[in-house]
Amino acid sequence: MFSFSPLHGLVVAAHTPFHADGSLHVGVVEKQAAHFAATGVRAVFVCGTTGESASLTQDERHAVADAWFSAARGTDLRIVVHVGSNSVTEASLLAAHAQSRGASAIAALSPSYFKPRSLEALIDCCAQIAAAASETPFYFYDIPALTGVNYSMAEFLTRAPARVPSLAGLKFTNPDLKSYLHCLRLNEGQWDLPFGVDEHLLGALAMGAKGAVGSGFNFAAPIYHRVLKSFREGDWDRARLEQHRGGQLVELLSGYGYMAAAKAVMEMLGVPVGPPRLPHNRLTAADLHSLRRQLDALGFFEWIR
Repeated sequence: MFSFSPLHGLVVAAHTPFHADGSLHVGVVEKQAAHFAATGVRAVFVCGTTGESASLTQDERHAVADAWFSAARGTDLRIVVHVGSNSVTEASLLAAHAQSRGASAIAALSPSYFKPRSLEALIDCCAQIAAAASETPFYFYDIPALTGVNYSMAEFLTRAPARVPSLAGLKFTNPDLKSYLHCLRLNEGQWDLPFGVDEHLLGALAMGAKGAVGSGFNFAAPIYHRVLKSFREGDWDRARLEQHRGGQLVELLSGYGYMAAAKAVMEMLGVPVGPPRLPHNRLTAADLHSLRRQLDALGFFEWIR
C-alpha cells in the first residue's frame, strides 16, 4: 500500500485572492497563511472549488500553488493541491508541478463537461493524472453536486487501486453519510476520507470521520475546532450547538451568493482576498452593510473569538 500521512483534523479550502479588477493577488497568501496559523489550521487545500480553480488559467494555478509553498516554507503547514480539470492532460501537468514543489498530496475531481460514461473511464482519468505525480498521495475529489458525476465511491475504492497505486482516499464532498460509512469500513479502514460538507460535519464524525476539508474553516475554524473537541469529549449538546452555528453561517452566506459573501467575511477579518471572479456575483455596498449587520446579530464575531 502507498505510504502517506492522512489528512486528519481541519483542512481549510483556501480562497484564491484577487485584486478588485479580478487579477490574481498572490501577495495576500502570506496573510492567509498567518490567519490559518492563528486559528489552529495546519493544512491547506489549494485551488479547489473554494479556490475558484475552474476560473483560473493553468499559469495562475501554478502561481497560486507556488505562493502557498513559499508561505509554508519553514513551517508545519501542509499543502494539498487540487489539480482537477476538464482537460486530463492539463490536470496531469498540474499534478507534476505540485509534486515538483513538494505537495503533501494532490486531489482531482472528475472532468464534468465531457463526463466519464463509466466508472472505468473515471478510473482511467485518475490513473493518468496520478501517474504524473506518482510519488505523491492522490485523492479523488468526489463532488457530484457540481460535477454531475455520481458513481459508487465504494466501488471506486475497490477497483481503482490496481490502476492508481498512489491512491490515498477520497475528498468526500457528498452528504450521503450511508455511502460515507461504507467507504470508511472498506478493507478495515484502509482509506483516508476527509469529509467535505461543513454543515454535515458532526454527522460524519459520528460515522467515523477523522478529518474534514471545508470552506467555512477560512473564517469559522474556531467553531469547527469546538465541534471536533466536543465530539471527542462526548459533549453532544455543545457539539450540536456548534454544528448549528456552522449551518446558520452557511445559510446566511448562501443568501447573498456564498462565494462572494464568504470572501467578504474574510475582508472583515483583515484578510483581503478580494471579490470572486465571474460567473460568481459581487456584493454591493448595501449587501456588505446588510451582511455585516446580520453577522453581528447572529453573534458570529463572538463565536470565533
